[in-house]
Amino acid sequence: MSTAKLPLSIGIIIGNRDFFPDSLVEKARTEIIDVFAKLNLTPVLLGSTDTKLGGVETFREAQKCAELFKRHSEEIAGVLVLLPNFGDEKGVADTLKMANLNVPVLVQAYPDELTKMNVVNRRDSWCGKISVCNNLYQYGIKYSLTNQHVCYPSDALFQQDLKDFVAVCRVVRGVRNVRIGAVGARPGAFNTVRYSEKILQRNGITVTTVDLSEILGKANKLTKDDASVKQHLESINAYVAQGKTPNEAMLQIAKLDVVLKGFMEEYALDATAIQCWTSLQQNYGCNVCTSMSIMSENMLPSACEVDVTGTLSMYAMQLASGSPSALVDWNNNYADDPNKCVLFHCGNWAKSFLPDIKMDTAPILGTTVGVENTYGALDGRTPASPLTYGRISTDDPKGIIKAYFGEGELTDDPLKTFGNRAVAQIPNLQGLMQYVCRNGFEHHVVMNASKTGGILQEALGNYMGWDIYHHKV
Repeated sequence: MSTAKLPLSIGIIIGNRDFFPDSLVEKARTEIIDVFAKLNLTPVLLGSTDTKLGGVETFREAQKCAELFKRHSEEIAGVLVLLPNFGDEKGVADTLKMANLNVPVLVQAYPDELTKMNVVNRRDSWCGKISVCNNLYQYGIKYSLTNQHVCYPSDALFQQDLKDFVAVCRVVRGVRNVRIGAVGARPGAFNTVRYSEKILQRNGITVTTVDLSEILGKANKLTKDDASVKQHLESINAYVAQGKTPNEAMLQIAKLDVVLKGFMEEYALDATAIQCWTSLQQNYGCNVCTSMSIMSENMLPSACEVDVTGTLSMYAMQLASGSPSALVDWNNNYADDPNKCVLFHCGNWAKSFLPDIKMDTAPILGTTVGVENTYGALDGRTPASPLTYGRISTDDPKGIIKAYFGEGELTDDPLKTFGNRAVAQIPNLQGLMQYVCRNGFEHHVVMNASKTGGILQEALGNYMGWDIYHHKV
């Protein structure tokens, strides 16, 4: 099973210090369980009788909590540290060290009330959070912080922090274990999509390659009478209307779709990057855009031109938002507006971006391979929506993975052209283009209909240790 599809739980450590009131710990445990239920999250935490009220203070209590976490290590994607009082910094740090989960950690602390600063009700969590973070830093344990230094679990701001943290956990767990299929060779004219398999593998990212001839050979052995071909043909027709696409081209698309699905299942792949041109059109007679769109819509992102780090970007952004991503070109200026541009590709975006989707040809590609060999491309305009954009790349001379992310808007500004297209409005777009060009990034970028730039920065910068640029005004 793909790591991204495994059950996701969050471990909880409730810090305690014995000279603070027991009622604070007891109440915190009840409150956080209620919050998790409200957000449909699965907690893993000590029972109220496993230790003193289920809190962690002593080394023995840290051992018990670590043992619990180890038993659930396959499902725990992150840990929440809850500080209803000052807490014991060593107890928290020792738990995480002994559990050795290597997952994101979020540190929360309760606020004090001005009318309850007596011995019976005082928390001192403000100070305790600093001490816990100091110990985590000493231990080399990476951690995240809430937007406000102290907050109640019942606060809307904390609950958004928690949801964002869970998204960070999804990204980290998914990216560390992702399996990508590279189908065919990189198109000769596209040096821009070169990448280092070795750098990716060092970061847990596995690339499985297959020659395009193997895929096409298997597809050519299938016939219109094969049950799998009939099934995929029905699925394609249910996804997008055939329009003017000839039946022969539809059959070719369906057969290719069958083989690609088999390749993904055989190697348990999470994403693909495909040699979409020009060999496919010249040797097989259709575009693979429809199949790629279907995969991306079904959260199995697929990028063209064998852009492996492009599909990795799609996957990371999909994990952050829970919605499909699309690989696009930074393609054109939009009139004389310095903060708008045209995003374009010949036709493989997920259906979520294309409410007016239709199957068509690829006119630009058709000028060299014949339009009749490009059926299967999609046409459609993406309407106004939130935008997170970004790109992950291997910087081979430096031996690192680098990325940039930012947020903006997709607009409904007029745009008369063909293919998959959108208009993006991005603050200080000219400054962003300066950064992209000066730092040797690709002409491909990924878009996602969300506002998840901060989540991606935290997941890939803090926890993966990559070189991240977060574009802001």
